[in-house]
Amino acid sequence: MNEDIRKYIVEFIGTFFLVFTVGATAAFGVPGVIAPLAIGFVLMVMVYAGGFISGGHYNPAVSLAAVVRGALSAKQWVPYAAFQFLGGVVAAYLVNFMAGGAQHSAPIPYDLVNIIIAEFLFTFALCYVVLLTATSKKTEGNCYYGLAIGSTVMVGAFAVGSICLGAFNPAVALSTIILGLACCAKLAWLTILVNLIGGLAAGLVFKCVNKEE
Repeated sequence: MNEDIRKYIVEFIGTFFLVFTVGATAAFGVPGVIAPLAIGFVLMVMVYAGGFISGGHYNPAVSLAAVVRGALSAKQWVPYAAFQFLGGVVAAYLVNFMAGGAQHSAPIPYDLVNIIIAEFLFTFALCYVVLLTATSKKTEGNCYYGLAIGSTVMVGAFAVGSICLGAFNPAVALSTIILGLACCAKLAWLTILVNLIGGLAAGLVFKCVNKEE
């Protein structure tokens, strides 16, 4: 199989399971702290499973950060993002099918400034952690990168999940429209934009603090 196709399939699968977990924990009423834990852990295991093939991004913002950092070619960003979005969309529709229709969560407090700040900060943190733990020469070959990446998403969900979508990922943000978890489509599209800006910022900061790479 073509090397690029292998990477795209891995990105599809990883994003699928991430979004499926997000949707299923919401649709089937998983209680308390279980949802953030499940989401963080599924990202961790998928990163470990496919990181050596595709980089284990499962997130267009992470892929954009990798392009800025130089760990992914610019021409690869579009197919990476396309398969990530596709994996998220398929997962969202499957959850809806299993749950008998789109779910509708309680509306989050709609404070635009807080939403932008929260999504930017934790998308930046996620992308920054990915670049430092999974692409840096100084941490090459480490065995903790998946745990660090999954834990970042889990921490973000606990910290700001009540004031924003808690996506930190454009593919997840898009899926919230299908799942009925976004109080309006405009919020999801804004989140996608902020997530991409967070990824871009992380890539630029990585280059500043790791000039030797």
